[in-house]
Amino acid sequence: MFDLREEQERVILVGVQENGGANAEESLDELAELASTAGAKVEGRLVQVREAIHPGTYIGKGKLEELKILVRACDATGIICDDELSSIQLKGLEEALECKIMDRTLLILDIFAARAVSSEGKIQVELAQLKYRASRLSGLGTSLSRLGGGIGTRGPGETKLQTDKRHIMRKIHYLENELEEVERRRALLRGDRKRREIPTVSLVGYTNSGKSTMLNALCGSDVYVQNQLFATLDPSVRRMETDSERDILLVDTVGFIKKLPHELVEAFKSTLEEAVSSDLLIHVVDMGCDDFRERIAIVEGILADIGATEGERFLVLNKADLRPPDFAPGEISGYSRVFLTSATEGTGLEMLREGIISHFAKSLIMFDFVLPYSDGTMLAFLHENGTVTSEEYLADGIRLAGSISDKFAQKLEKYL
Repeated sequence: MFDLREEQERVILVGVQENGGANAEESLDELAELASTAGAKVEGRLVQVREAIHPGTYIGKGKLEELKILVRACDATGIICDDELSSIQLKGLEEALECKIMDRTLLILDIFAARAVSSEGKIQVELAQLKYRASRLSGLGTSLSRLGGGIGTRGPGETKLQTDKRHIMRKIHYLENELEEVERRRALLRGDRKRREIPTVSLVGYTNSGKSTMLNALCGSDVYVQNQLFATLDPSVRRMETDSERDILLVDTVGFIKKLPHELVEAFKSTLEEAVSSDLLIHVVDMGCDDFRERIAIVEGILADIGATEGERFLVLNKADLRPPDFAPGEISGYSRVFLTSATEGTGLEMLREGIISHFAKSLIMFDFVLPYSDGTMLAFLHENGTVTSEEYLADGIRLAGSISDKFAQKLEKYL
């Protein structure tokens, strides 16, 4: 991700533990992983307990002096705050610390910029970057120009940082039009799958929860798998073969994370739409994480934000052997079925596979009848919208056997 010719960034992580808020130390653990993913070296961390985040400098005056000493002692090139900073906070911190100031949002956007492969992904990331920067030009400009490169300066939008807001807004408008065209094409593909009755399953979950490994195990595919945050950015679609001619499409979507930038959720709506429009949603949870309950809540919150709460949902507890002894699968509601699996060991996957197949089998009706030769239109209809497993030519017509969605039952009434 980093150009090896660049000096590795050395950073201090900064968080605020608000009264009644999420555990700041745990959040900084994840921030450290994000920083490492971006290629930075974490030299230290600092947490302040306070009623609320300081509106001008994120942390209070006394803690700011402590941070200044820490930055110098560690010879840090910058700091990364665990929350999204306003332009006022960016400017206040930069003036006080005289080093590069970054926040969680900028860090995540930077990782996405490095991981985007498809043209759609690159457009989505650049759009999110520009929207983030447009509202923070006064605070970001000095800070990110201080060291010239590194975190926050990658991606297609990097050269736009020094331009004025008018040019940035013009670029945003252009990218939004480009994204609308991408969304239109993706909607056409989804419509075609619906029309042809191709069952679609979306795998969703917290980043690095094992979705890609599970997709590979279920489909015998080779989607890129790496033990790192956001290894998969662009959605991967693979075909899961079944005993019938009606195969099932599985979609591996981008992973979620706490404090996911609003700009990214907005920009990636066309990608996340796959989860909304799928016939079945499978939420994959890494049971090896101490905070798996919080991660489940975060994923469910994002799914609610994008309107993916309707329809059938399965819960897959991956690395189930690592689940705590006091945990009962029944304590999590809102799912029609719960599966215990280990994607790397292969345990529980056959039961999950059968569960997926049986879910779609419920919506099928079986047919076995003789179709008159004069009714060629119905023959074409069955081939296009159903699964014909047997086709025998007799003297008085064609004997057909197979299955089709129950929504077409009325069309077959006179034959059955």
